[in-house]
Amino acid sequence: MQGWRRTFRHYVVAGCAALIAMSTFLGGAALTAEPGDLSDDGQTPGQVSQTSEKKKRSLSKDPPGMKRLVPDADLWIDPKHNRVVVDGTVVLREGFLEMFACPIGTKEHESIVAVDAKAYAVHAGLLAAGAKSGAPAEFEPEYKPASGTEIEIDVVWRDADGNDQRARAQDWVRDIESGKSMQYPWVFAGSGFWTDEASGIKYYMAEQGDFICVSNFPSAMLDLPVPSSQDNQHLAYEAFTERIPPLGTRVRLVLTPKLDKK
Repeated sequence: MQGWRRTFRHYVVAGCAALIAMSTFLGGAALTAEPGDLSDDGQTPGQVSQTSEKKKRSLSKDPPGMKRLVPDADLWIDPKHNRVVVDGTVVLREGFLEMFACPIGTKEHESIVAVDAKAYAVHAGLLAAGAKSGAPAEFEPEYKPASGTEIEIDVVWRDADGNDQRARAQDWVRDIESGKSMQYPWVFAGSGFWTDEASGIKYYMAEQGDFICVSNFPSAMLDLPVPSSQDNQHLAYEAFTERIPPLGTRVRLVLTPKLDKK
């Protein structure tokens, strides 16, 4: 039980101390990691008004058996099942995609979900859950795909009738060429850091939006292990509109590393 705490603290202290000092977070509606007792704080089931979305949210209750990773974000680790859980909101249902999910306030115009936590904290949670970061895609001198532990991503939400729903994140992403769900998994590429020369402060690159990508980015935290262009003229994926709940729907992402059974 103490191992994930040590891993999380080590990563945050070693690589992200400056980010912690400057970071602010938005909370989320009360959702559970599994379908069940979902709450939407008095709004229409499964949906939050655009007006209330602009306001700072109260934090969700901790799901049973999970530990909140940072005190002011809806982000947890489930030590028993080695998974990370983060709340977010549906922000796009139509159009081309470069991301499946981004941190709130970054790339909502090309992401289906905006999450209520910083990317570095999710990264730390995945390390604590046993995942190993690899490397983002490289393009020169030759293409090398993103690498790292494969991460399964499920989406949990409540529909307009009050029924609990669950889907694979890939099923919300449509391959433009085939018209079918995206077939590839995500891998824990791990993004990277850049240093502000003036201040000397290190910044986690995925914080700018490259959180869960469907186009290859050298700053991606999670990416596809295959070539996928970020050129607007050659984007491979779009939102699978008919499968995605209404804009403003509160969702919970469940990130489960596929760990070696040994």
